[in-house]
Amino acid sequence: MKTDIEIAQEAVMEPIKNVAAKCGISEDDLELYGKYKAKISDEYINSIKNNEDGKLILVTAINPTPAGEGKTTITVGLGEAFGKLGKKAVIALREPSLGPCFGIKGGAAGGGYAQVVPMEELNLHFTGDFHAITSANNLCAALLDNHIQQGNELGIDPRCVTWKRCMDMNDRVLRNIVVGLGSKVDGTVREDHFVITVASEIMAVLCLAIDMKDLKERLGKMVVAYNYQGQPVTAADIKAVGSMAALLKDALKPNLIQTLEHTPALVHGGPFANIAHGCNSVRATKTALKMADYVITEAGFGADLGAEKFFDIKCRKSGLKPDAVVLVATVRALKYNGGVPKTELSAENLDALKKGIVNLEKHIENLQKYGVPVVVTLNAFVSDTQAELDYIQKFCEDKGCEFALAKVWEKGGEGGIELAEKVLKTLETKKSNFHYLYETDQPVKAKIETIAKEIYGAGSVNYSAAANKQIAQLEQLGFGNLPICMAKTQYSLSDDPTLLGRPEGFEMNVREAYVSAGAGFIVVLTGSVMTMPGLSKSPAAYNIDVNDDGVITGLF
Repeated sequence: MKTDIEIAQEAVMEPIKNVAAKCGISEDDLELYGKYKAKISDEYINSIKNNEDGKLILVTAINPTPAGEGKTTITVGLGEAFGKLGKKAVIALREPSLGPCFGIKGGAAGGGYAQVVPMEELNLHFTGDFHAITSANNLCAALLDNHIQQGNELGIDPRCVTWKRCMDMNDRVLRNIVVGLGSKVDGTVREDHFVITVASEIMAVLCLAIDMKDLKERLGKMVVAYNYQGQPVTAADIKAVGSMAALLKDALKPNLIQTLEHTPALVHGGPFANIAHGCNSVRATKTALKMADYVITEAGFGADLGAEKFFDIKCRKSGLKPDAVVLVATVRALKYNGGVPKTELSAENLDALKKGIVNLEKHIENLQKYGVPVVVTLNAFVSDTQAELDYIQKFCEDKGCEFALAKVWEKGGEGGIELAEKVLKTLETKKSNFHYLYETDQPVKAKIETIAKEIYGAGSVNYSAAANKQIAQLEQLGFGNLPICMAKTQYSLSDDPTLLGRPEGFEMNVREAYVSAGAGFIVVLTGSVMTMPGLSKSPAAYNIDVNDDGVITGLF
């Protein structure tokens, strides 16, 4: 079987102006990045603002495992399947981060015959959005340290600088650093930190902003430090907003590419779901809804992270209301949750499947709490047996969900027709009564505990001394009415990545809390989740190369 990159490189792409034309976008409304990539102009976005919205379909998944679930593959394949059925559909995805591309996870273009292309360009530099965000973040850091050096008019306490530098790479040695070493002119010596670009607040701000005015207002609200009186100092206070906005001017515009079957795809923004809010930009999603009758979007990692944040943060901030949810699982992943080692997942094992299906069960229950109809799909593997498929289908139907088998990796849109038909049936017969999990006017700890107990299944929440102090300070400063963005391992419903299946009654450990005032949420760090990942012993970078003809290999 061909690799994903081989399939992508053999694809015959349409010029992006032709793909755009199918959506009614003229070449004048595109800002071209070569033949196959473009940004959509502000003028076009404004011209369609009064169009009726299409139906919004969220694709999410069970907790990720080493067996792989293929959530983006399903998202792309479903969009292609809508095209096969003659429906006007657009896909809205996140951009990949270089960190996981060169680490373990790989890229984010889908797989097999359900990919967005150009695959290599998307996974590497694309249109430069992440570089712009990195530059804006580090410009803010430079201006902050320069302010302290040039007399510190705002009385910033160097021990209370909260703004971190960033880069779009997994580099563990930069997690904790010391800056300002050298002579007096080299700045104030202090401890500093790096986060990966997808964890920068600017990434979240860009993905939640609706236009340049909103972007600048959000950038200005970002808390970068505290002064000696304990009051917040913002990016506006250090005069960083205008120059950051200038760097982000083009990055704010959604990117248009295509699938292997030429379905339009808006790929824009990319906050991680385990350390940020995990959704593509509001601007891209809203634009897609004005362009098409059906929009298929995704949220990162499992539904306990990505879907919860899509509902409680992205939808709350933007007014979006999903019409249906597709929940992705695999037979292999469910058996893994039932205790089967990765090396033995190909063998039929109904006992392990019955043990592991509780993970799927919990995610179904969680999604139903939001009042949105759920369709469960299995990303098919050749090792799946009919007995296993029948068991899962009956389980899902007993839970009130439509069920479909998806073979989009192997067959592209053709392999997603069964799923597309079930989604269409759900949209026609089941009304979405979408609502949030909690109200924002509750105390911070009440909101944290609602998520921990209702979504994760925790019995209690333990707060470190630092977290207690930070939460009290945030409420005192007037930030207590913001939604919560939980930073948690993606591998378990709990904060312990080794607890598979459906752990219940466990103690959730909150170690830190801070405000992302520009994005408009409080970030709560649990367990040992890192905002700057590290590389593995054998990272994917070892296998990536480019030959003498300039053809990239090993990227997946």
